[in-house]
Amino acid sequence: MRRTSVIGVGTLLSVLFVSAGHSADVANIPLLPKTPSVFVTRGPYLQMGSSTAVTLRWRTNQPTDSYVRSGTDLADLNDVAFDVSSTTEHEILVEGLSPDTKYYYSVGDATGSLAGGFDSYYFVTSPPTGAAKPTRIWALGDSGLAGASAEAVRDAFYDFNGGTHPDLWLMLGDNAYGIPGYGDGSQVAYQVAVFDRFPRTLRTSVLWPTIGNHEWVSSFEAIGPYFDMFTLPKNGEAGGEPSGFEGYYSFDYGNIHFICLDSNDGILMGASPDPLSEWGMIPWLESDLAATDQDWIIAFFHHPPYSKGGHDSDRERNLILMRENALPVLERGGVDLVLSGHSHSFERSVLIDGHYGKSSTLVSANILDSGNGNSLGDGEYRKYHGTYSHNGTVYAVCGSSSRLTEGSLDHPVMATSQLRMGSMVIDIDGDRLDARFLDIHGEVEDSFTILKRDVLSENSSWVRYE
Repeated sequence: MRRTSVIGVGTLLSVLFVSAGHSADVANIPLLPKTPSVFVTRGPYLQMGSSTAVTLRWRTNQPTDSYVRSGTDLADLNDVAFDVSSTTEHEILVEGLSPDTKYYYSVGDATGSLAGGFDSYYFVTSPPTGAAKPTRIWALGDSGLAGASAEAVRDAFYDFNGGTHPDLWLMLGDNAYGIPGYGDGSQVAYQVAVFDRFPRTLRTSVLWPTIGNHEWVSSFEAIGPYFDMFTLPKNGEAGGEPSGFEGYYSFDYGNIHFICLDSNDGILMGASPDPLSEWGMIPWLESDLAATDQDWIIAFFHHPPYSKGGHDSDRERNLILMRENALPVLERGGVDLVLSGHSHSFERSVLIDGHYGKSSTLVSANILDSGNGNSLGDGEYRKYHGTYSHNGTVYAVCGSSSRLTEGSLDHPVMATSQLRMGSMVIDIDGDRLDARFLDIHGEVEDSFTILKRDVLSENSSWVRYE
């Protein structure tokens, strides 16, 4: 993969010169005619965004070279990043960008654009790390079932969001269930459930996914193609500590630190890398949390540590292991919000800390605020500003973005438990976080707020995490 900038739009002749290390005056060389039989079959979609770079991916029906043309002026897309090798799976890193800046783009080959070049094809780079900016996050869990319900969840958010793009979005696993003739997590299932369903969001907002149990193994492919479809920051390309593995990673957006964990069988049942080994997920998590000083920390993974929906966190191995192994580290590191799916319902906790056993072992000391967190109800949850150990965490199970499964829905940590389809919208502005669960009719069925305030360390029972 290589990147260069040229004056005007590149041509096949200029590619030969530039690829050989030569410069060329291409401003007055006309484009070669487009080959009408080449077209985009997937994407473009945005990956691994940071304050100075973003990765664009797309698929074509025939192999071609790969070109991204971008710029802050739609009429002047003169920054060119390209790879001259021929492929149907295109992946181009566009770097050297300015933070918090809107860029228009097109994707194509040396002869010109195949998609984009319009005002609906753009990306906005992340703010500088640590800089507070109003940020909207969209979280979908278990959204992979094709059908009208999943589309209603999508459209409800689009209507709620007023036609603009979220700053970033999270998929909480089980993103593509099988369809007739194709297994869970397969390329075809992903095409139907993700790439054909969310084209406008994919091309304007960076998608950050986590892997679910239905992605890990495909009925028709020995290992599902999840890691072939997504480009994720295993080397710390978007902030955070390098993990060396795309299954778990971290990144920064403004004053928010995000942590994606892998809660699947392959990572938790002794397979390499062992999560508890020197090089495993839990030691990496400890290092990553120790290295961040962001105002907010949000973690997301598939299996919920607390649930009494279609899956029971008192009984199922992955849920228990995440609660016992990951939660003590996350809470010691000052995590504010944990998002997961797997149970096909919506469940949301009060502000809690230190509960790592079965539901029957919950004690009053684990509950830091038993209210609903709503300013119109019991009042907002309040935390000390910054990253303090055991400062309280809210846990949300958002696994109802395409299907529902009944359960007792009576876990004692929960402020609300609902068998209702929807997604979560999270807004962070400075020291305030507002989260809403939005149903398929566009109604807000749950909301809570976390406020952070300054505190003198000598008056605090909380300890700054170092």
